[in-house]
Amino acid sequence: MNNYSWLQQKLHKLALSSQFMRETMFDVEKLIFLNQDFQDIGKHVFVAGLARSGTTVLLNAIHQSDEFASLSYDDMPFVLAPNLWSRLSGHNNHSNPQERAHRDGVQISTNSPEAFEEVFWKTFDRGNNRHLLFKKYVRLILRKYEKKRYLSKNNQNIRRLKDIHDMFPDGFILIPFRDPLQHAYSLLMQHKKFLQEQKKDRFTLDYMTWIGHSEFGQGYEPIISFNLKHQNNMYLNHWLEQWYLSYKKVSELPMERESFALICYESLCDSPVVWEKIKELINVDQNVAYKFRQSKKNIDEDFNEGLLKQCNNLYEDLRVHRACSQT
Repeated sequence: MNNYSWLQQKLHKLALSSQFMRETMFDVEKLIFLNQDFQDIGKHVFVAGLARSGTTVLLNAIHQSDEFASLSYDDMPFVLAPNLWSRLSGHNNHSNPQERAHRDGVQISTNSPEAFEEVFWKTFDRGNNRHLLFKKYVRLILRKYEKKRYLSKNNQNIRRLKDIHDMFPDGFILIPFRDPLQHAYSLLMQHKKFLQEQKKDRFTLDYMTWIGHSEFGQGYEPIISFNLKHQNNMYLNHWLEQWYLSYKKVSELPMERESFALICYESLCDSPVVWEKIKELINVDQNVAYKFRQSKKNIDEDFNEGLLKQCNNLYEDLRVHRACSQT
């Protein structure tokens, strides 16, 4: 993933590795750009699920409506000061699209939306006023992009779904999920790939740590870390257990609230009706089209049949009874 020059690497380290620098840049950003007269309509959209569940594809599909502000690669590395960095850097030329570091076919450029929001939570998650500060952060992002609605994709937000709802009760939270065996295998393969890359390139590890991407690699942190039966993350059972525990917790959310929506990725790919229902739910232009594609792999890893059965039963329950319907 390391296409960064020596100077770019040092600039990222300066901006992201220091708690003091992150807090200072955010303070300066608020002082200069936070407009008290700005009206936040609150109908924001948060895409949150396990990594490799379709969160990036959903982000890109919704973002092309041009109705939302999202953090992008242009906002790096001073991601907590998007307005100030835009003024200082003078970014106005966008790079040509190229495949992202995951090597999964997803094309990105400097103006592509991305999951940099976690930098905020790494900086302020333990503060008593973090919810108020996050609302201000959203307003600053909206100001920079001159939009009234915010679009977030952050896999780590699966840990804080209730907090997101409490902060933005008029917003929408979309939670994609995939076939558990395919999903767990994808997570395992990404984990192994980034372990190898981070051994060869220290900056790749530092970069992912700084922006809070702990989904795989040497900095991996399980979403659910207590009472695990399968702790070895080099085996498929660990990732199946993470799938089950994470989506079991999601299944216990009060889904009768219109603000939560589970999205079965296979259904989204198979039926255009699901995408139409998502657009209707979040109130975006019905003319926005997007081609969703599945990727199925041949799996040659051992796994526990009982654990997979648990996952499949939960998957079917979510797909049939709780997810956006195909009909």
